[in-house]
Amino acid sequence: MLLSTSFLLAGHFGFNTNLLETNVLNLAVVLAIVLTYVGDALRGLLANRKQSILTNFREADQRATEAQNKLREAQLELEQAQAKAQKIREQANITIEQEKKQFIRQTQEDIKRLGTLQQETLKFEQQKAQNELAEKLVKLALQQVREKLNQRLTSSIHSAVNNFQIVLFTNSKAS
Repeated sequence: MLLSTSFLLAGHFGFNTNLLETNVLNLAVVLAIVLTYVGDALRGLLANRKQSILTNFREADQRATEAQNKLREAQLELEQAQAKAQKIREQANITIEQEKKQFIRQTQEDIKRLGTLQQETLKFEQQKAQNELAEKLVKLALQQVREKLNQRLTSSIHSAVNNFQIVLFTNSKAS
C-alpha cells in the first residue's frame, strides 16, 4: 500500500501521500532519535535521582540510628540521675533522723544541766538566806547581850571578867 499511493521518482524513491502513515513513520523516527539522545540523559537524571534518594535514605537512617542512640543515652542518664536523686533523698532522710536524735539528746542534756544549775542556784540562795539570817540572829543576840551586860555590868564584875580573860589568855600561851 505504501507503494500504491506514492509517486515514483527515479525508480526507487517516491513521496507517500498518506499522511497517517507518514506521521506514524515520522513519529517513530523522532521517538527513536529522542529516546537515543534524551533517553541517555533521562537515564542519567533518573540514576542521579535514585542515588540522591538512596543517599537521603541512608542519611535519614543514620540520623534515626543516632537519635535512637542519643535517646538511649539520655534514658540511661535519666535513670542514673533518678537513682542518684533517690540516694540523695535517702541520705537526707538518714541525716535528718540523725540530726533530730542529736537535737533531742542535746535538748535533754541542756534540760538536765539547767535543772542541776537551778538546784545549785536554789541551794546557793538558801545558803545565802541562812547565812544572812544567822548573821542577823548573831547580831541580835550580841546586841541583846551587850544591852544586858551594860545594864548589869558593874566595875567589880567588869574587873572579874577581864581578869578571867587574862588568865585564860596566859594559860593558852603557856600550853
